Amino acid sequence: MLEQDYLMRMILVFFESIRKSWEEKEKEKDPLAAADTLEAAVGTATDMDGDLLLSLAPESIAQVMQVSGVDPRVTEYIARGLLLESSYLEDGGDMQRAELRADQARAIAAAYGFDLPASFSTADEAVAGMETPASLSEDDGTGASSVG
Repeated sequence: MLEQDYLMRMILVFFESIRKSWEEKEKEKDPLAAADTLEAAVGTATDMDGDLLLSLAPESIAQVMQVSGVDPRVTEYIARGLLLESSYLEDGGDMQRAELRADQARAIAAAYGFDLPASFSTADEAVAGMETPASLSEDDGTGASSVG
């Protein structure tokens, strides 16, 4: 139960961060602030120093996440968030960091065995097809989570 609560908290952080980042980009017209919002969420979701983690080369970021014990069920949210951040950074003119974030997202996806599209242009695309926090808390009647 404690593990499920932790997982839900991490995923809720990402859903809220994606929503907030989209508002910053669209309403406040500040894609770089939107990118910063997603970077902060990565640190929270991994229980690591987000700045340090995101300074790693793409081939290193997934290895560090694996060794550090980041819940594999959270990794897709992290990768999707980084890919969305990449589009925000492009919009803000920070092409070098945009490319790094996209490469980091792809490295995480490769290490954990899931696919990512080439890019996301909206927050809805970033979370499309992912389990929502509500669906994660559903019980299948056996007491087991719907995740896993």
